[in-house]
Amino acid sequence: MSDLFVEADYPNLLVGLAVADDAAVWQVSEDRALVFTTDFFTPVVDDPYDYGAIAAANALSDIYAMAGQPFLALNLAALPAELPEEMIIEILRGSGDKVKEAGAVVAGGHTIDDDEPKFGLSVLGFVHPKRVGTKAGSRPGDALILTKPLGVGLITTAFKADVADLEHVATAVDWMKRLNKDAAAALEGIPLHAVTDITGFSLLGHAWEVAEKSGVQMRLRFDNLPFHPGSFQYAEELLFPASANNNKEAFGEHVTFAERLEYEMQLLTFCPETSGGLFISLPPDDAETFLAHYRAMGHEAWVVGHVMEGPPTIEVV
Repeated sequence: MSDLFVEADYPNLLVGLAVADDAAVWQVSEDRALVFTTDFFTPVVDDPYDYGAIAAANALSDIYAMAGQPFLALNLAALPAELPEEMIIEILRGSGDKVKEAGAVVAGGHTIDDDEPKFGLSVLGFVHPKRVGTKAGSRPGDALILTKPLGVGLITTAFKADVADLEHVATAVDWMKRLNKDAAAALEGIPLHAVTDITGFSLLGHAWEVAEKSGVQMRLRFDNLPFHPGSFQYAEELLFPASANNNKEAFGEHVTFAERLEYEMQLLTFCPETSGGLFISLPPDDAETFLAHYRAMGHEAWVVGHVMEGPPTIEVV
């Protein structure tokens, strides 16, 4: 790759392959940069409208994680040829409604035949070059904030196994469809340290990315972590998706747990999320300002830990 593409040759590329963040960022003027991302996945729910809305919210989240505002999107659809037209329309309608809610526009896209359905978006947004949110700015003393509950991967896996409480599923679907728009708006005017969103690599996988890129140690308090209703029940029944163990294998060497936390509770923190919340690192005073702004919008967020000096590691206590 280095022989074909050297980022130093492109000074306007503020965030690219070299830093591997949530989206690429290209500066176009003194006060404007483009944020560009893409994401798509197989269905996590049965309802086609909800599937489209969740996939859109998930893709849009990368723009918000870079402190940007989305403005243009393209559909990416790989769908079975035999899928009924009305289901395809509902997927696209769900996506379109969510993009509209974000204040952006679906301007087209591309569709191919595929035996296993996949859907998502390519999204373009704007951000001020001096306000780009990245994973690399967390500092000792910062508070760590999470803006959505955890446990979606467990609940959707339980649902696929026909053992999930439908109220638990409905709550998880509602959260997955929620945009991170207001969380990003509540950060406006606050100097950014580090921000990312929690998706497939789990809370600890994405927290490790921030810790590693920032060169800091993190301490997360398990009792402060918010979980969707039903998460502990399904964890005790070991209804984890396979990727939870994959995340544990990939990131577990960087994490230590308090002895009181049994295997199931540990694996909860490695469980993949879909369209998860923002994970934000801010000084305590700025964290309180953010929380006040966010609560004034009618939302709840959780302080789940803090940042310390030391080599990049994560403690869960």
